[in-house]
Amino acid sequence: MVTVPKIIRAFYPDLIWQKNEQGIFLTFDDGPHPGITPAVLKILKDSDVKATFFCVGDNVKKYPDIYKNIIDEGHKTGNHTFNHLNGWKTPTEPYIDNVLKADNLIDSKLFRPPYGKIKRSQIKELKKDFDIIMWSVLTYDFSKKTSPEKCFKNSLKGLKDGSIIVFHDNIKADKNLFYALPRFIKAAKEQGFEFKTL
Repeated sequence: MVTVPKIIRAFYPDLIWQKNEQGIFLTFDDGPHPGITPAVLKILKDSDVKATFFCVGDNVKKYPDIYKNIIDEGHKTGNHTFNHLNGWKTPTEPYIDNVLKADNLIDSKLFRPPYGKIKRSQIKELKKDFDIIMWSVLTYDFSKKTSPEKCFKNSLKGLKDGSIIVFHDNIKADKNLFYALPRFIKAAKEQGFEFKTL
């Protein structure tokens, strides 16, 4: 599903699926990555666009300079757990502990669950301290079944003010990401959308 059905959004009202304001919200998951994130930052800088990066704590620990570059260039960051945990497969207590471990490195009260998989018990605990951000447009840049052209089409599907769009600054996504991202930014600007950070 590129866009999330309203019934699923209604089932999880404590999660933020889109924003109720003008503008669109470009986000990236899984970085920072030394082979991908700097190139993404260059595209964003060249396009004069700001975005929000949901970072894996272990990657921040490995690549602190890249994480610093994200912030120094005016982008926002969010927590994506320390070890990219699947919430459905992880008991609540160790899951929360993993998020808090990442919180020691990532100065943000935004959280996005890896794979979009999170239990109600985890939501109950995390919403005390974090805004839990999901998405309204998933590009599937990470999928081998998705062509670069399809990824670009996905990025524009259902795009409207308040949309939260997900790309990934990881190695699995590079082929689709670097094709679709600049084209998405250009097309969204041509449609009159303003890019904002969460």
